[in-house]
Amino acid sequence: MADVPSNQKLSLGEKVSYAMGDVASNFYWRVFDVFLFIFYTDVFGLSPVAVGTMMLVTRLIDAFSDPIMGALADRTNTRLGKFRPYLLWGIIPIAAAGILTFTVPDLDDGGKLIWAYCTYIFMMLAYTFINVPYGALLGVVTADSQQRTTLTSFRFIGAFSGGTLVAYMTPKLVAWLGQGNEALGWQLTMSLYGFVALILFVVTFLATKERISPPAGQKTPVIQDIKDLLSNKPWLVLFTLALVIMMTISLRGSVGTFYFKYYVDREDLIGTFLGIYMISLAIGAASTPLLTKFLDKKKLLMVLMAAVAGLSVVFYFVPKDEIWLMYSLQAAIGLCLGPKSPLVFSMYADTADYSHWKTGRRATAMIFSAAAFAQKLGGALAGAMIGWMLGALGYVANQSQNAGSEQGIVLLMTLIPGAFAILAVFVVRFYQLDEDQMKSLHADLKYGQEEQA
Repeated sequence: MADVPSNQKLSLGEKVSYAMGDVASNFYWRVFDVFLFIFYTDVFGLSPVAVGTMMLVTRLIDAFSDPIMGALADRTNTRLGKFRPYLLWGIIPIAAAGILTFTVPDLDDGGKLIWAYCTYIFMMLAYTFINVPYGALLGVVTADSQQRTTLTSFRFIGAFSGGTLVAYMTPKLVAWLGQGNEALGWQLTMSLYGFVALILFVVTFLATKERISPPAGQKTPVIQDIKDLLSNKPWLVLFTLALVIMMTISLRGSVGTFYFKYYVDREDLIGTFLGIYMISLAIGAASTPLLTKFLDKKKLLMVLMAAVAGLSVVFYFVPKDEIWLMYSLQAAIGLCLGPKSPLVFSMYADTADYSHWKTGRRATAMIFSAAAFAQKLGGALAGAMIGWMLGALGYVANQSQNAGSEQGIVLLMTLIPGAFAILAVFVVRFYQLDEDQMKSLHADLKYGQEEQA
């Protein structure tokens, strides 16, 4: 493998190929985020309280796998790199887990709940096994901060493009493949998604290159990686920020299906409503490199999350028959949330450099695995909130909802995520790494001056 400068300008082909990995990931993540809760209540037959509790418990268990996976990936050394091989090794586990999670077994209620716990834990562990190394790959492809922002934008254009496809096509595929058997439709849909994801992960593996390596001879105990992480103040801010923003995104994503099925009473519009949202997220992500030319990452995040909060409040007052107004507000919120992921993940890569500069040690995968932990924890807390709130208000699957349950769905779609968006504005104020500091520490680390494999 030829040596190349760590600040080399990335080709369009490498950027697109890296993005294909997040297209593949979103055949799973977006299904979890949008459809899994309503699948468990309306197809699998679990109560919303049981689903909410299960999502919290299983994701808390899974969350501990993230730093373990990060430590493992950081200590992996092969002729193919540290992180890229996992894109091949993880394909079969994630495909199998997706099919099993969306399989409805012929069991009693207790047996179904056990099946749901076991398969969902397997699903999240398989996702961790392939996605933590994929995310860490971003931190070693280039050391240039603006290139990272651009690459992350490509990544999340891929993510939101895959998410758009999933949001729009999943209900149609379930109906077409199931031919009236919704449970079978879900199983076959996830089989198809697994096959497509396999191809896309292979593309990412073949077309990307790792250019930044840890210091020669670095041997760091895992406990030291964790200590370095907890002393990394910019990372701690991002961890909190990612958790809060994920609450905003997961609440709106999961409840959107309930909102149209039970409040608007137009289940047929779920696909287009979610599709418009995903397209607007992709456009927002694509605009990130342009936006960062006018505002630094910190200020841009504050402006965008304040806008999300304001739009969420407006959404609360939309009458249930104003479909186009709902679509318009959803698109506007998507445009504001779209740059969040490129910005935050680019900032995570910066905090990996900061830790390297501060400690003389590099643990890229640990940084990104702990970031995944924040996302999963935010999603778990959102799922628990949805389940417990709907359960307390009397939600009953596949029936007209009472006034309390209906109002709960509206609040979970509008004002509650809006409150978390305001909290995100407050949190991001504490992030301190700016462009000048990154240039200075990169000069100290000699990124772009030393050639690294």
